[in-house]
Amino acid sequence: MTVESTAARTPRRSAGNKAGTTGTKRTTSTTKKATGAGKSAEPALVQLLTPEGKRVKNAEFDTYVADITAEDLRGLYRDMVLTRRFDAEATALQRQGELGLWASLLGQEAAQIGSGRALRDDDYVFPTYREHGVAWCRGVDPTNLLGMFRGVNNGGWDPNSNNFHLYTIVIGSQTLHATGYAMGITKDGADSAVIAYFGDGASSQGDVAEAFTFSAVYNAPVVFFCQNNQWAISEPTEKQSRVPLYQRAQGYGFPGVRVDGNDVLANLAVTKWALERARAGEGPTLVEAFTYRMGAHTTSDDPTRYRTDDERIAWEAKDPILRLRRHLEAANHADEGFFAALETESEALGKRVREAVRAMPDPDHFAIFENVYADGHALVDEERAQFAAYQASFADEDGGK
Repeated sequence: MTVESTAARTPRRSAGNKAGTTGTKRTTSTTKKATGAGKSAEPALVQLLTPEGKRVKNAEFDTYVADITAEDLRGLYRDMVLTRRFDAEATALQRQGELGLWASLLGQEAAQIGSGRALRDDDYVFPTYREHGVAWCRGVDPTNLLGMFRGVNNGGWDPNSNNFHLYTIVIGSQTLHATGYAMGITKDGADSAVIAYFGDGASSQGDVAEAFTFSAVYNAPVVFFCQNNQWAISEPTEKQSRVPLYQRAQGYGFPGVRVDGNDVLANLAVTKWALERARAGEGPTLVEAFTYRMGAHTTSDDPTRYRTDDERIAWEAKDPILRLRRHLEAANHADEGFFAALETESEALGKRVREAVRAMPDPDHFAIFENVYADGHALVDEERAQFAAYQASFADEDGGK
């Protein structure tokens, strides 16, 4: 696998997945491990890198990262660092009144970068609204993500240019979109796969249950990637499910697997496995990336009202970026020059994002009234006139300026 520079590559780049029947040969044993119910309340995670950065062996999944080079590892590290820097800048911009809202991915970089780099260019992604790292992997310019949160556009990118759908605000609905799309490409005879991202909170939505049912019955080539960050806003996972989330797949007849969501290598390997199953005609898979949301649910949330500092500190010790850095340093895969250059690149990205957001033109204030009805409507005309009067009142207060 080659992890290229994001800036240098073209959109929809393939991450070089292995072709063939590897996924088919390994499905039976992996499925038994991944879906065994009742063994323990907290089952073992698929892990390839410990929090201390030590590489551990895994007979089932090592093959999916066997071709990883030192350059690839540095690329994964770069992806996570730059994604976190962009996320931090977006949070600061919202706090300063430049964005209306922001959903941070802080702590979830490994789950997103690992799974994002497992995708082929012809695979299709259906995100929620927090998948900034996956968007990065798909070549979506970070500034385009901010247009929606600033209110200047409805997304800012063409989904078909990067095979990355627009962000979905309605919780869980994108799993149905992904399932329908996957059923469609099967009828078209394509060998690509679909991946749908959602959180532990969304896993309780009826749309997700319906997507599981349809994907199983129609053997759709879709991977359901659940980022279990422990909190559905203020509700912990144990208030949503009596079993680990990945075990829900059993009731629908397809495999589920829980992966260490803070281990970028494990997320890469498990997602490759699941995607290969899908392309080989073996149907859907549920991947539960067991991770942690280090920050707030969104910038309108205060996590200190429902979480303890001890919990946060314990998870910070498992930080995905620090974990990979420890591995790079221990294996002599990166020197101080690499980290220093990346820090410079990171600061340049933050500056570019800030300047781009502040340079965005104001939206047309009256665009919201367009295309509501095909032939217009008297009520919409009335509301438009009222809004025009409201806007004009500001000019009157400023002396007509």
